Amino acid sequence: MSSTIAWLDDVHDLRLTSEGLEELSFNTPLLIKGKKQNFSVQFVGIEGEYTAKFHVEEPLPLGEELSLYIEGKRFRIYPRKIIRTDWFEQNYTNINIDLGAICTKDETKFRLWAPTATSVKLYINNNMMSLKKYENGIWQEEIQGDMHGMPYEYELVVNGEVVRAIDPYTKALLANSEKGVVVDLKRLKGSTKVERNCHEIAVLNDAIIYEIHVRDATISEKSGVREKGKFIGLTETKTTTPNGFSTGISYIKDLGITHVQLLPINDFARVNELEPEESYNWGYDPLFFQVPEGSYSTDVQNPITRLEECKEMISSFHKEGLGVIVDVVFNHVYIREESSFEKIVPGYYFRYDDNGEVSNGTGVGNDFATERIMARKFILDSIEYWLQEYQVDGFRFDLMGAMDVETIKAIEKRCQKEERPILLLGEGWDLPTALRYELKTTPDKAKQLRKVGFFNDLFRDSLKGQLFSDQDQGYVNGEGIFVERLPHLITGSVLEEYGIPFVSEPSQSINYVECHDNHTLWDRLANTNPIHNEETRKRMHQLATGITLLSQGIPFLHAGQEWFRTKHGDENSYISGDKVNKLDWEKREVEAENIEFIRRLMTIRKKYPVFRLRSKEQIRKQIHFLKVKSPILGYILLDVNTDLVVFVNPTDQKHRLRLPSSASWEVIASNDNQDDVIYKGEFAMIKPFELCVLEKSRL
Repeated sequence: MSSTIAWLDDVHDLRLTSEGLEELSFNTPLLIKGKKQNFSVQFVGIEGEYTAKFHVEEPLPLGEELSLYIEGKRFRIYPRKIIRTDWFEQNYTNINIDLGAICTKDETKFRLWAPTATSVKLYINNNMMSLKKYENGIWQEEIQGDMHGMPYEYELVVNGEVVRAIDPYTKALLANSEKGVVVDLKRLKGSTKVERNCHEIAVLNDAIIYEIHVRDATISEKSGVREKGKFIGLTETKTTTPNGFSTGISYIKDLGITHVQLLPINDFARVNELEPEESYNWGYDPLFFQVPEGSYSTDVQNPITRLEECKEMISSFHKEGLGVIVDVVFNHVYIREESSFEKIVPGYYFRYDDNGEVSNGTGVGNDFATERIMARKFILDSIEYWLQEYQVDGFRFDLMGAMDVETIKAIEKRCQKEERPILLLGEGWDLPTALRYELKTTPDKAKQLRKVGFFNDLFRDSLKGQLFSDQDQGYVNGEGIFVERLPHLITGSVLEEYGIPFVSEPSQSINYVECHDNHTLWDRLANTNPIHNEETRKRMHQLATGITLLSQGIPFLHAGQEWFRTKHGDENSYISGDKVNKLDWEKREVEAENIEFIRRLMTIRKKYPVFRLRSKEQIRKQIHFLKVKSPILGYILLDVNTDLVVFVNPTDQKHRLRLPSSASWEVIASNDNQDDVIYKGEFAMIKPFELCVLEKSRL
């Protein structure tokens, strides 16, 4: 408890906290002295045992040294809750100015938003320069000469304390985020932009997403990649295992997906960039949002290398016809107290509850206040930067339910300006953050965000069992339970006749049964179905992945899912190391047959538009469920030039099926090696744990 500080909590509210209140007389004239003028203040009363409340008639200027005088005693005045008021937002923000270090060959403009600082100094290349304060809390200075590649940081006086902070808008860093680095983006190797000219999708429904981690993808000794675990490891084409099976980017291209989704590639904590092999992280501990991660660089001592190699990786995916979605973590930072946001404008960038406590709905110690003007500006500026400078094709928002819907709307509006569809998707969970429910980006806001996808948890849990119950079973591993939910899920979770709509448009349902979080599907099946042999569990696995690929909406696969990826039972492998997390390219060899089955399903999805219908009306007209013996699932899809039927049998018994019409039906995909089988007449046979797709022969 301080006896020397008075806190400004609102435009007119000042609170002095002191153990010696009884020794002060509040009947004497009270005065606030500022740098340019003095202000009158009135005593209001005592709050609790140690707090005195005062009324200030005129708004006090922020970013200046202010003091309250009582009986000749001086109490420093510092802003506290006032920075989270509407008055502050109206008077001390500026969304139209470019922040950061804006560098050319001739000069660099340094701009920092620090409205509560009373002093800002720039330290660059072992030199110091004071910045000048302008309106709305903007500090700025221009330095003549070529600053490209020079390290820099700021020293601020905030609330009476001297702090060192890295520019949150920095575009490059020294190793381990020691300092920011000035960059002239026009001088990066190659070109300033990686052209986005690749993916063939015309609308969002055409996408097939494949989630990978940069390091996991190539770190295996059997990957055949030279620069293992690095950005440019994913630029090496025609890599193979020792036995000649494709790996890396060539394998990913041949699989048939349209987009890779990269776990966070911006600068994150917990990995020593100078010795990255000694530690591991998924990347959900964000430090700096506009700088690529240094541990993925081949030369972290050169701050420019990571930028150029990240661009080269994205360009390589584009050359292979693949879009790139980046996983962004705007909902929190690694450690609030150590972040540049908190050092530069304490208390502004993070969410607080009604009691003045830091909100922790994310479960990692802080919630980024996306709803605040300058916090939203930072997010939108970061989106703009990754779109323009790195030419990414989409964003996956971690814990999107902790972000406010207006910010996501603004992102959606910006992305609509691009010529090609930009994929936006996220986790719309209702988290206990200090944000009113109506402001959260949850699936019930889907009508407001028609170009934003939501991970469909009901889809996941219905197929394999409730996520947070290790033994719970679903349709594929529980003898067909929840079969009644399947029509709802397969039709994109949008039709009222099958259930309460999850989203408004079919393209908003991100269908998945496995991702980086929690057990892999293979490991879960080992928990839920220990009595079944490995072959049977593989067939269950195939049903789940197959239904994911053949349902309306956007299918999402976790890298290695197509070869029964295991993490050896590790449910939360975010720091578990390469042994657990690496893509096992030897397993890719062993499961080549199943990979071919998954590839074939992707080919079918791409070939027949009926698997990618655009609207609820089309789905109603073109998909019809067949009368089959429960819990077998059967439905017909009326495509433009042909009819297709999908059957799924989640039981250990074979069944005779009645086909929709007496005709010639060819099996075009099956996990039971029935490919190219033709059924003539009204009946077909489905084997235990089989998924098959049949096409009606054309006349």
